[in-house]
Amino acid sequence: MEDYSCIKYEVAGGVATITLNRPDVFNAFNDDQSYELQDALKKAKRDKNVRVVVLTGAGKAFCSGQDLKAIAGAKNRSLRDSLDKRYNPIIKAMRGMPKPIIGKINGVAAGAGCSLALACDYTVASEYASFIEVFINVGLVLDSGSSYFLPRLVGSARAFEMSTMGTKVKAQQAQEWGIINKVVPADELDAAVGEVAAYYEKAPTKAIALMKQMINKSFHSDLNEMLEYEACCQEIAGNSDDYKEGVAAFNAKRKPEFTGN
Repeated sequence: MEDYSCIKYEVAGGVATITLNRPDVFNAFNDDQSYELQDALKKAKRDKNVRVVVLTGAGKAFCSGQDLKAIAGAKNRSLRDSLDKRYNPIIKAMRGMPKPIIGKINGVAAGAGCSLALACDYTVASEYASFIEVFINVGLVLDSGSSYFLPRLVGSARAFEMSTMGTKVKAQQAQEWGIINKVVPADELDAAVGEVAAYYEKAPTKAIALMKQMINKSFHSDLNEMLEYEACCQEIAGNSDDYKEGVAAFNAKRKPEFTGN
């Protein structure tokens, strides 16, 4: 475990687990937590043994967003600077991570915490989890990528409702709306996330990284661009060790043993 004050970073096998660890304030972000999360994401990206990342929160919450008490005494604090230096690098690192990120949503995900959940690749939530865009409650607008991810996941009408009314979306509804992949009983969350992580730990990581890039690109590309990009990525995947292993395993009628290379 790395020596952090506001998060926990643990690696077991090919799985890196990052836990936001300020449970007394529902894992709300102060400056230290945001910079530590940036550092942990860099570590996970650099570690060749890490094949999948799990992001979760300690205690009863996933993340309640910005810790407003932590900035209450700050004078002339620039919210733009805070986004540029603290939050936006986190979202960019998550979407640029060449490994799948599993969101383990154990409780409320509010404000920037909701944005964090939306930026994950695969999301499993406890039945007690909820998703709230709380910015409107303090006269602010969506940030940390929510204006990008939310309408793409739920459509413009629901995105407008969630953002302008601060609507709380509970886990079951979040699954129905396409915000998350799976909702499970609270006492089954660890096992459910463990099962997904175990799959990605043994999956062809390079192909998954390329597909993540393709999905990112598809949001702002037309069909012809994506056809060309698919061809480029398929060429890369076709030269990977995992492709050779996959074909060999298929022909030998055995289960492939992918290495992520």
